[in-house]
Amino acid sequence: MKLVEHFEHGLDAPICLTWELTYACNLECAHCLSSSGRRDPRELTTEQCEAVIDELQRMQVFYVNIGGGEPTIRPDFWHLLEYAVAHQVGVKFSTNGVRITPERARFLASTDYVDVQISLDGATAEVNDFVRGPGSFDTALLALQNLQDAGFRDAKISVVCTRQNIGQLDEFKALADRYGATLRLTRLRPSGRGADVWDELHPLPEQQRELYDWLLAHGDDVLTGDSFFHLAAFGPADGSGALPGLNLCGAGRVVCLIDPVGDVYACPFAIHDQFHAGNLLTDGGFQAVWQTSPLFTELRSPQTGGACTKCAHYDACRGGCMAAKFFTGLPLDGPDPECVQGHSELALAGARTIPAASQDHSKAAPTRNQPVMLKLMTRPPVSDCAESPLAGFVP
Repeated sequence: MKLVEHFEHGLDAPICLTWELTYACNLECAHCLSSSGRRDPRELTTEQCEAVIDELQRMQVFYVNIGGGEPTIRPDFWHLLEYAVAHQVGVKFSTNGVRITPERARFLASTDYVDVQISLDGATAEVNDFVRGPGSFDTALLALQNLQDAGFRDAKISVVCTRQNIGQLDEFKALADRYGATLRLTRLRPSGRGADVWDELHPLPEQQRELYDWLLAHGDDVLTGDSFFHLAAFGPADGSGALPGLNLCGAGRVVCLIDPVGDVYACPFAIHDQFHAGNLLTDGGFQAVWQTSPLFTELRSPQTGGACTKCAHYDACRGGCMAAKFFTGLPLDGPDPECVQGHSELALAGARTIPAASQDHSKAAPTRNQPVMLKLMTRPPVSDCAESPLAGFVP
């Protein structure tokens, strides 16, 4: 059996998992896939988090992606990071950089099995702060500088690709080189607040091609987190144009997500009731959810591929991203909303039911950190029937 077939049928433990430690965040990013902002009062306690780490160690989970929200806001974050490393569970955490002080940077440089990803969605303040909020560009660069000065090796610059920043790929790579970091590009998903800004932010078809060509030219030096396997259909039908990585949806097979209250979801990009597999506080813990959840069993069963199996490029792109389809109201066995062969155009033009968000942790009222994009989109409409949230807006 090929390795990819083992992955399709699921593993006894995830290769890695994403753990959102908190939904609290100092920013209000317009495209936040978990709609973060406010802390959930039911967050797992320090002791419960330690128990989860103990279980991950027993299951031999190689590493965990810690995110949020802004994970460093949790008072026990640094303790939990040390606890995980001491229990042979590697940590890769994503941060906007707000707590990466020179002191913390020196601590990180002295640890093993820790990777740091600084989120940056524009190679200039104008582009980045449009979606991430005023001052967030400078905060991220200061964190990168602190890490470099402390001797931390190979930090990551994590970029969500949008319509505004596709033209800055070379600039992102130059920034990474300047700070001795590695560039990591990920795909914009229409989940959380990202669903509200999807139409304004997701790359245009010609930009998808630009991204594919750029990744082919720079793939050896850039990470993608298996975000762009849908772009493989730009290449020959035999799959020889596939980008490096796992070209299939790993949801419930090799990856999953734990949220701040212990709920387990099939996919880090699909925090929704439909993809809820259980809660690790119930009898059996995380292992029972991973190994016996009916949802995960279903996802690991042979998939038909639906209409996409008729496409010559199916083996290359495997129908694209489950979360992207779900949150744009497309059938899960149909083409990806950004299908580069254009097979989703009719479905997108037809009647669709966009699923309502099952949770929202956004701040109740805008703060000074609200990004420019949200400020524009939340202006009162010119009239009750104005179709565009920007109708009448004069810059």
